Amino acid sequence: MEKRFHILVVDDDKRIRDLLTRYLSENGFWVTSTASSAEARKQLNNFIYDLIVLDVMMPGESGISLAQSLKKVSSVPILLLTAMAESDDRIAGFEIGVDDYLTKPFEPKELVFRIKNILKRNVSSQNKARREIKFGQYCFDINKETLNIDGKNVYLTTSEINLLKYLANHSGKPVSREELSQKGILPKNARSIDVKIARLRQKIEVSPKKPIHLQTIRNKGYILRTD
Repeated sequence: MEKRFHILVVDDDKRIRDLLTRYLSENGFWVTSTASSAEARKQLNNFIYDLIVLDVMMPGESGISLAQSLKKVSSVPILLLTAMAESDDRIAGFEIGVDDYLTKPFEPKELVFRIKNILKRNVSSQNKARREIKFGQYCFDINKETLNIDGKNVYLTTSEINLLKYLANHSGKPVSREELSQKGILPKNARSIDVKIARLRQKIEVSPKKPIHLQTIRNKGYILRTD
């Protein structure tokens, strides 16, 4: 199944938020929108996003300030939305590491085109840099979807592969139950989620009841701790 990318739209203009949410959803993206940097920070504490569409001029903390702080701790791609006269902000954005910008007013089709290009580059870069994930004696090959311990293959079901692959692609970061369910990685039933996690722990933990690699982070979800 092709991955459905999760986009966070941050803009204080409700008309633009609604337009982008509708258009991006129609083009196959999963979209969350917020009206301020403060709201965006709350979302980013609870979910992992594949890309942020970020307006520069907003009440309170500006988009430039938010982007600058995010780039210090995260590799999530950022596309800035700027007004025609904000050339200094575009330059400032590139200086702090944003991935692209689009000048208002813009055609939604162009935004989708730019988003797809950024995501394509980002996925390609991740695949090259993180083909294998190691934790303890285990080695998980993301592309081949195989798990080995000391050179011996560990059998995984399709659902276990999907779960481990998603956690490996977000290693070191907590992933919420809600996100795993919405992405189709885990079922929505709480009991079923517990069973899936427990079964995977049986295969990758020396002591499943005291997990070292696949841990639960209270109120945030699960995290795969890698070497």
